[in-house]
Amino acid sequence: MSVTKTFATSRRVLRQLSHDPRTVAMLFIVPPVLLTIMKYVFDGVPKVFDGIAPMLLGTFPMVMMFLITSIGTLRERTSGTLDRLMTMPISKLDFMLGYAIAFSLLGFLQALVSSFVMIHFLGVDVAGGELATIVGAVSAAFLGTALGLFTSAFARSEFQAVQFMPAFIFPQLLICGLFIARDQMAQPLQWLANVMPLTYSVDALQQITHHSSWTSDLTRDLIVVVAVGIGVLILGSVTIRRQE
Repeated sequence: MSVTKTFATSRRVLRQLSHDPRTVAMLFIVPPVLLTIMKYVFDGVPKVFDGIAPMLLGTFPMVMMFLITSIGTLRERTSGTLDRLMTMPISKLDFMLGYAIAFSLLGFLQALVSSFVMIHFLGVDVAGGELATIVGAVSAAFLGTALGLFTSAFARSEFQAVQFMPAFIFPQLLICGLFIARDQMAQPLQWLANVMPLTYSVDALQQITHHSSWTSDLTRDLIVVVAVGIGVLILGSVTIRRQE
């Protein structure tokens, strides 16, 4: 592994994305707009929105970064850029980490924007404070980035990359506790939720919402999310084929 090559890969990815205004808009405009829409959907029951808005910061970054990362990496494959890179003296782990750093930085900026809008413009009260909220949102973005990099290895077109959403993301959204408490679900779904990483991301934001201090459960949830992301990145590096 080479730190120089890893950060060179990150800089190249960020330069490319900076010339793609649609992706930039999707990252930094869509999440705050969706949060604002949700606020007015629950305009008659503001306490409901105040309860679920922080948890949405555990899901929006993951979903957005999953889409952008999987499609962006797939473009590298279909355009031949990845094949050319793999003929150079760069390790597969350098490539994966370079992409992960670039997209995680974008996820961090997205979390900053979304958290600021939620707390200061939409008036959501988060007991844990803004810093803890950003940490929870960034961990979710990192998880989405790792899953996007991993799944891109199995897609052959952008349409196929989007098709992985129902398989990898939608089941987690349904049973993560966002719509209904997990202890009210059927027992098999509770067992399944316990092994889904998005569950721990949503739990982390719940802890931040209701506790002013940093709890042991919050630490556990964040460790699980980050550990799964790192594990998926390692698996993703194995799936990359080096070209001769």
